[in-house]
Amino acid sequence: MSLAIIIVIAIASALLGYLLRLVYAKKQLHSAEAEAKKIIANAQHQIAMEKKAALLEAKEFLENQRQQLEKESRQWRQDIQNQERRLNQREENIERRANLLERKEAELAQREKHFQLRERQIGEKENFLRQKQQEQQQILEKIAQLNAQQAREILLKNLEETLTQEKAALIQKMEQEIKETAEKKAKNILSTAIQKVAAEHTAEVTVTSVSLPNDEIKGRIIGREGRNIRAFEQATGVDLIIDDTPEAITISAFDGVRREIARMAMEKLISDGRIHPARIEEVVEKTKQEMENIIKEIGEKALMDAGVTGMPPEVVKLLGKLKFRSSYGQNQLQHTLEVAWLAGALAAELGADVAFCRRAAIWHDIGKAIDHEVEGMHHQISADLAKKYNESPKMINAILAHHEGLAEPESVEAFIVAAADAISAARPGARRESVELYLKRLEKLEKLATSFVGVLNAYAISAGRELRILVEPDDVTDEEATILARDIARKVEKEIEYPGQIKITVIRETRAQDTAK
Repeated sequence: MSLAIIIVIAIASALLGYLLRLVYAKKQLHSAEAEAKKIIANAQHQIAMEKKAALLEAKEFLENQRQQLEKESRQWRQDIQNQERRLNQREENIERRANLLERKEAELAQREKHFQLRERQIGEKENFLRQKQQEQQQILEKIAQLNAQQAREILLKNLEETLTQEKAALIQKMEQEIKETAEKKAKNILSTAIQKVAAEHTAEVTVTSVSLPNDEIKGRIIGREGRNIRAFEQATGVDLIIDDTPEAITISAFDGVRREIARMAMEKLISDGRIHPARIEEVVEKTKQEMENIIKEIGEKALMDAGVTGMPPEVVKLLGKLKFRSSYGQNQLQHTLEVAWLAGALAAELGADVAFCRRAAIWHDIGKAIDHEVEGMHHQISADLAKKYNESPKMINAILAHHEGLAEPESVEAFIVAAADAISAARPGARRESVELYLKRLEKLEKLATSFVGVLNAYAISAGRELRILVEPDDVTDEEATILARDIARKVEKEIEYPGQIKITVIRETRAQDTAK
């Protein structure tokens, strides 16, 4: 083979190799481009997924922030409303106190003018009497040839004997006439009214003790270093007493509503089993809301039972609170309903305004629902509330006049409400007091009676409903015994507080004794 052919073959082989490498390189390039496009596509997809996840996470974060801000905003609004409510209540209290002070100042100024006028009149009368006394003294000295001291003693003695006899006879006559004309009719009216009412006399006792399933739960109620019991007392405003009493704890608070909220919340916590500060606050708050509805339902039912309509919603809630208030052991709501029923029955018998009497009975003790929050006597608070809600002057007088001292009854209905209140408070079993207070009252009654001149002994009987007094027959006459009974009764009314009535009986006895031999 020639050199030329070999060269040609070599060149052809080189070209062929170059072409093959070129084709292979193109294939590799196409494959690399396809792989690059695939990587780019995967990267773009991954970026899109991560972008979407980041957007979702951002949205979720923003939503959480929005909910947190809304929660904080609601809390701020609630705090602001609570502060506004407290400020409004303080303004009302300040306004009420200012009105009370203005009224008292006006009364004092009027009394001062009245006293000044009376002093002038008394001075003029004293001068006139002094002149007449001097003239009478001169005449008596001339006629009787007695000095002024002797004549004065004779006149005073005769005058005292005469007035004592006349006064005793007049008192006996008037009492006999009153008894003959009024007692029978009054008994008929009262008995008819009481029969129509036929109310239940059992009063509910406010529960202050909570039963426990076992003594182990006491430790959970106390919590670590006492944190649970502190949280409970702070949230409810009561004192929680945990002592050695088996399977029981005691809740102590002056406010009956607050004590009832604490009792209900504690029972829920014990039943639930989860007892920690956050859970305690949550349960107490829910219980307070539930208690508001319960109080409103109690007030609405009481108004329905009493047959009274058109009372303001705030007064309905106050009426419901009376269920958790007691006076001398008598449930205040039950007493209010009794007075309403009795007043309505009495008004029907006497031909008075039945609806007015029932409404006044609902109003008469409503102040006891807030008398621990507002200064003043409960009937004055009740009257102020009635004025606030535009009740009539006649209604205000009936509210104030149901207790002696603030106002005199100006209508038949006011007398009826006062009588119904006295009947409900004085009936047997309505009120109860501690043995210590009961004994002190009896002792005070007997001591008061023996302080009068001529009294030998005094005995409080019939559970303090009657006071029997033995007098020295030589020191007290029959006429003076009548006056003594009246004077003792007036002093008892003035110095001693007691439910119902106390009968004063003065016994004067002369005994003659001899021996047959």
